Amino acid sequence: MVKQLPLMVLLASLLGYYFPMEIIPFKGMLFLMIALIMLSMGLTLSLTDMVAPFKTPLPLILGIALQFLLMPMLAWGTSKTLNLSNELMIGMVLVGTVPGGTTSNVLTFLAGGRVALSVSMTAVSTLASILLTPLLTAFWLNTVIAVDQIAMLISIVQLVLMPVLGGVFFRTLLPKPVAVISPYIPACAVLALTVAISIVVALNTKTIHSLSGLVVLAILMHNITGLLAGYGIARLAGQDIQTARTIAIEVGTQNTGMAAALAIKHFVIIAALPAALFSISQNLLGAILAGYWTRNKTQRP
Repeated sequence: MVKQLPLMVLLASLLGYYFPMEIIPFKGMLFLMIALIMLSMGLTLSLTDMVAPFKTPLPLILGIALQFLLMPMLAWGTSKTLNLSNELMIGMVLVGTVPGGTTSNVLTFLAGGRVALSVSMTAVSTLASILLTPLLTAFWLNTVIAVDQIAMLISIVQLVLMPVLGGVFFRTLLPKPVAVISPYIPACAVLALTVAISIVVALNTKTIHSLSGLVVLAILMHNITGLLAGYGIARLAGQDIQTARTIAIEVGTQNTGMAAALAIKHFVIIAALPAALFSISQNLLGAILAGYWTRNKTQRP
């Protein structure tokens, strides 16, 4: 199921678009789905996974720095360059300021990257987002809208910190039951993500009808630039090809479900649209890139 993620994201988007009236009544499940994704990530984490990359911290630091410095800047710059509306700019910036997405771990595995490093970067950026996402969102949107950082922080604690720590807690205390369900955890996370995307698309159906090509262009520019910059900067910093591929995927893969949930709760529904579109983009582009790298396991970029 995980390998079919791009197709499932596309199908979820089509379901949300063509059957909005049937899906919108389930909008209350959006936050539950994001929490389920975070719980799934927590259940896959161990202290060993977390500690190993810290023994050679430069790749981890580089990936996290690009995640929170480059992606928000690209989101804001792209929005300004293409003259997007304030509502869409809010959505773009939210996509840029949230942490890396859990699907990056799957894409890294498929691309032959460093999975332990990817898991650590996702986990650390997720925990760092508790403080950084509200701060960076307020910084980049200071001329657009007032951001209630405390309310956003509380939402992130509920959506991210509690489920992730809960997953780690259960894995530590109940290793045998968690080991039994562990083969099904990635599929569970994928299903939760597709449900979340379907709900976001359904809520934005009217907006999508009048969607400008500029929005799609903005999403693609943001996504592609993040992937290329992540790889290029990692190589310039002296990282090997395997590590550079890992950093590229991590930087170019965002927690779009979290971005959509924050947009709907703290801003306007249309601000969740960039997250839904970015989810489609990052999974399709990530899968294509992973496929290319898998076919070229030698020293080709």
